[in-house]
Amino acid sequence: MAAIQNGPEESLYSYDSFGPGKKESSFSFLWWCAGTHQKLLKALPSEHTKYSGLGGVVLATFVLASISSGYAVYSVFGNIGWAMLFGIIWGLIIFNFDRFLVSTMRKYGVSKRKQIWMTVPRVFLALLIGLTISRPLELKIFEKEIDVKTVQNLHKKIQLNDSLLNIETAKQLASTTLERDRLVARKTGMEDTLHQLRQSYVQEADGTGGSRSRGIESLTRLKMDAYNNTFTQFQPELTGLAAQIHTQDSLLALGKSDLETKRKAYEQEAKANIGFLERNKALSDLSSEESSVFWASLMISLLIILIEVGPILAKVIMPLGPYDIELAKEELMQMMASENEMRKDKDLTNEKRRNFYQRQKEMANELTDKMTALQKKHIDEELEKWERGEWDPKDHRSSMDEVMRKIKERYKVTDEDVI
Repeated sequence: MAAIQNGPEESLYSYDSFGPGKKESSFSFLWWCAGTHQKLLKALPSEHTKYSGLGGVVLATFVLASISSGYAVYSVFGNIGWAMLFGIIWGLIIFNFDRFLVSTMRKYGVSKRKQIWMTVPRVFLALLIGLTISRPLELKIFEKEIDVKTVQNLHKKIQLNDSLLNIETAKQLASTTLERDRLVARKTGMEDTLHQLRQSYVQEADGTGGSRSRGIESLTRLKMDAYNNTFTQFQPELTGLAAQIHTQDSLLALGKSDLETKRKAYEQEAKANIGFLERNKALSDLSSEESSVFWASLMISLLIILIEVGPILAKVIMPLGPYDIELAKEELMQMMASENEMRKDKDLTNEKRRNFYQRQKEMANELTDKMTALQKKHIDEELEKWERGEWDPKDHRSSMDEVMRKIKERYKVTDEDVI
């Protein structure tokens, strides 16, 4: 019983041991990111970690590019959906580009000098991509400081716009102001004249002016009549001047109202359209004004650029390994097989061409032999007839040249083919 009870515990097998085992996948995502030939790499365990790390660096560029472009688009359009979509698309573009740069670099059979020349344009392109990626990330990192600087820049723009609008409005209303001043001066002069006439008859009446004799009614009445006549004369013109001044005041008020409307419209538009370029300018202003911001921005840019250039530098720094040799062997074998196939096709074509020319030569020789024999036979027959005295020019046959010409025309044979 004890043996039976201990049996299952000490058993080395179970039902699962006889089932189909789990098939290990030959696909690795990080290897794919590094652009490797996975079947070759799988057979080289010593290279697995190296290329997994390289794939991770390439994947990091995708993440940074997606975040950077997504924030840039969000700062312009303010739509998180479009920002995420464009961020993923831009990240995939940068990812594919970096993957292409890394996967096309070869180390085996390539001299150091050639490797450097191959690396220079790739590093240059990676630097451009790094600069493109780093700026939006800097804007996000210094967001609070940029918001404050953006408000200051906005106030400066509004003040500048106000001064320009004031100058423009002053030029437009200059004629109106001059006309109003002329009307006011004319009205003031007439009112001063009436005031002086009124003061004259009042002072004459109370003895404080004029003749300084109180109670001279004739002088007082004379001066009063002068005032009344002048008032009656000036009254229509004063009414017209008041109406014209009111009109000019309305024009001036309308101009000032338009000025205020334009100023508010510009202010609202400026506040509503603070986008990527305005924030970028604010960061540039902060960098030029404060050295701490400049150095922090520079370090962040260099870090992001280093991450972007990382795959290229990692590929250059990586020592030559078994994978590079196996990959070169695989490529060279494929190239050799293709060249051999092309050579075989070329040899077969040349052989067919030689056989064709040989057959043409044989046919030409055979035709020449037969024509020579036929020509000899005809000559012998003609000589025999001539010796017997039976030769007749009417029975003279065409020359062999004529016969050859007709044969060539019939069978479309040239002299080169016969030769």
